[in-house]
Amino acid sequence: MNALLARVIEAHGGMDHWMRHSTLTATIVTGGGLWAMKGLVQEPNPRTMRISLHEQRASVGPFGGPDLRTEFTPHRVAIVTCEGALVQERLTPRDSFSGHTMNTPWDPLHRAYFNGYAMWTYLTTPFFMLMPGFQVREIEPWKEGSETWHGLRVRFPEDVATHSTEQDFYFGPDFLLRRHDYLVDVSGAFGATQYVHDTIDVDGIKYPTRRRAYLRGPDGQPVRDVLLVSIDLSDFRFA
Repeated sequence: MNALLARVIEAHGGMDHWMRHSTLTATIVTGGGLWAMKGLVQEPNPRTMRISLHEQRASVGPFGGPDLRTEFTPHRVAIVTCEGALVQERLTPRDSFSGHTMNTPWDPLHRAYFNGYAMWTYLTTPFFMLMPGFQVREIEPWKEGSETWHGLRVRFPEDVATHSTEQDFYFGPDFLLRRHDYLVDVSGAFGATQYVHDTIDVDGIKYPTRRRAYLRGPDGQPVRDVLLVSIDLSDFRFA
């Protein structure tokens, strides 16, 4: 582990705290302009997000109906009833995004896959960086206002579903996450920048409770007029 990653992990609660838990559940409320671009209606009601911390598995519900939820793994996405009965399923779901652009419409399974891998990435940051197959190196810091943020570039292994193979994470003087840059490969590989705010302590682990993702310009600056996704999180519960 490089020195910066070690300080980041410790600032977010440390591996001892992280390894005590196997799942995380949180309440999420999402918005932003991406959903309309994809021909989807974004419901404003809170939903329940559940992830596995040490393998890539996630579920959110309600999803498309009061008694429906999703099941996500990198190689399968499904919509099931609350009792587990299968409603829709797609194997090798990444293939279904072939040829997509920023404005290509999504069906519910596209959205379920995107939601699953994105929220798993967000809710396991930065601890996933120590899982097998991840390559992490320090990069040039980022100047944001009066602060200088430390940078880590992460290369994801092929068997982990995520936005793009390489992603950049920036951490403040306290070594807590401030910004996350990536390409949205499933939507034409446009650049996005996500800022996080209002970090809280959840059983010793630090979590931001507000996330705002913007289109990223060629100069690396966010296009503040294009809010792609907003995510508000609350009621975190480890198990």
